[in-house]
Amino acid sequence: MNLQLSKRVIISGGGTGGHIFPAISIANALRKIDPGTEILFVGAEGRMEMEKVPAAGYKIIGLPVEGFYRSLTPKNLAVLYKLLKSLFMARSIIRDFQPDVVAGVGGYASGPVLRQAGRLGIPTLIQEQNSCAGVTNRLLAAKASVICVAYDGMEKYFPAEKIIKTGNPVRLTFDNLDTMRDEALSFFNLEKDSPVVLVLGGSLGAGTINKSLSENIRKMSDSGYQWLWQTGKLYFEDVNALVNVSSGRRISVHAFINRMDYAYSAADVIISRAGAGTISELCLAGRPVILIPSPNVAEDHQTRNAEALAARDAAVIIPDNEAPFKLVDEAIRLVADREKRMLLSENIRALADRDADERIANEIMKLAGR
Repeated sequence: MNLQLSKRVIISGGGTGGHIFPAISIANALRKIDPGTEILFVGAEGRMEMEKVPAAGYKIIGLPVEGFYRSLTPKNLAVLYKLLKSLFMARSIIRDFQPDVVAGVGGYASGPVLRQAGRLGIPTLIQEQNSCAGVTNRLLAAKASVICVAYDGMEKYFPAEKIIKTGNPVRLTFDNLDTMRDEALSFFNLEKDSPVVLVLGGSLGAGTINKSLSENIRKMSDSGYQWLWQTGKLYFEDVNALVNVSSGRRISVHAFINRMDYAYSAADVIISRAGAGTISELCLAGRPVILIPSPNVAEDHQTRNAEALAARDAAVIIPDNEAPFKLVDEAIRLVADREKRMLLSENIRALADRDADERIANEIMKLAGR
């Protein structure tokens, strides 16, 4: 009798929703392939994944790892100690769990876990979300078995024979956004006869976006449009207090939006950062978008991500340092320009990449079966 045992998979990484939600999508896809698959997440202590992963029904172990400071500071000695401790812990976790394969999705925990898996001879898979690969993934690539990417031209960062273009996984497929618009507007208590600008400040919050809107509350109110504003938890209280004092019902403020399908369905224009996972969702949503790339990321990769869309007339880009005096005016102009909105929607929708989670899960299973 040939008994096929279920596989054991470690998924490491996190830090932001842009890494966590794709990782959970991959885990869900693995369970679809084989419901008996044993999955363990490894994240960074105190980061968002330690809350979101258990909420999705998966076990997670946290490492004390954190990022190095860019300036010369004695604090980096403590960061180095935590890295060394995380490497030791990662080795112990891998030996205890005995995975068939380890997948890294980006974020602080990916480095120690994939490095130790490679040293122990366990197949590893890297999921590189961005059009510009990060330093950690470039270093890990030498030992990686497979590297899943979302953009063309990644041979300049990784060995060509290891690259598979899968696209980036997203939380939802957004197949029925147009049919649920009335339901979405009702969910957010928005009116049907007034356009909606969706502002995505990220899971933690984007300071420039929140500042740009906070300084233009009156202009937003006078536009006649509705503004659905996710501030991120770090900025919610201050922004909500400001809006309550300065505005009427036309600006709806939220720390975090759990029903992103409703948010995308309600939106006529979207304002967002340019993280790779977010861009993948925006392509599926097919709404006209204004991107404000964060300058506070490794090698300015968000600008590269945004430029890949703008080159195809699929998005409008506003540099971070210009957002405070351009963003709100540009959003108001775009809502009023129906022809431009239709062009942007058509072009960004054409870039959508579906079923990335299933493609990556299948590659994981292939490695697990070696």
